[in-house]
Amino acid sequence: MWKDMEECQNKLSLIGTETLTDSNAQLSLLIMQVKCLTAELSQWQKKTPETIPLTEDVLITLGKEEFQKLRQDLEMVLSTKESKNEKLKEDLEREQRWLDEQQQIMESLNVLHSELKNKVETFSESRIFNELKTKMLNIKEYKEKLLSTLGEFLEDHFPLPDRSVKKKKKNIQESSVNLITLHEMLEILINRLFDVPHDPYVKISDSFWPPYVELLLRNGIALRHPEDPTRIRLEAFHQ
Repeated sequence: MWKDMEECQNKLSLIGTETLTDSNAQLSLLIMQVKCLTAELSQWQKKTPETIPLTEDVLITLGKEEFQKLRQDLEMVLSTKESKNEKLKEDLEREQRWLDEQQQIMESLNVLHSELKNKVETFSESRIFNELKTKMLNIKEYKEKLLSTLGEFLEDHFPLPDRSVKKKKKNIQESSVNLITLHEMLEILINRLFDVPHDPYVKISDSFWPPYVELLLRNGIALRHPEDPTRIRLEAFHQ
């Protein structure tokens, strides 16, 4: 109301002297409106507000308002909790994906570890096999060297009984029996011992020169059969 009265006053101030002389009716109307608004404003200023009685209807109305307000608050809290739950759900899904990725990585690492372990074991087995193969070759070479040295030693120091005579007298008639060297005798005994270990005895044939047989028996290199003196065997030095 006060605002309307101010607008009327502004209109009156804007109207000049010439307008008043021309339209007295309009001026009178504006003056009446100002008076009415002033009187109504004065009445509102003198009037005191009435207190609302706390009746049952009022309390029910107020209770409904409080309930409505409480409901709105609860709905707001529920909406906030749902938003938090949604965020927690997203976080849980993200952590689950991260856990799945870590498990896949762990499985891949376990597979790689197993492969590397097998490679290491294979490498170790192959290395051991190569080392054993090298040792066997070395032993074989050493054995051949020993046999060669033994053959040379026996040929030089234990020749056949008629070899020197044959060199001097080439026209002497050879014996009907071909004697074998001590080296050949030892080879026969050794091969028999390793090829037939359950029966290592060898029959003394006419090609065995008796002095060499006696030499082997006296020095413990060979042994006679306990029941058959015509059979001898090599002493098992390797056992």
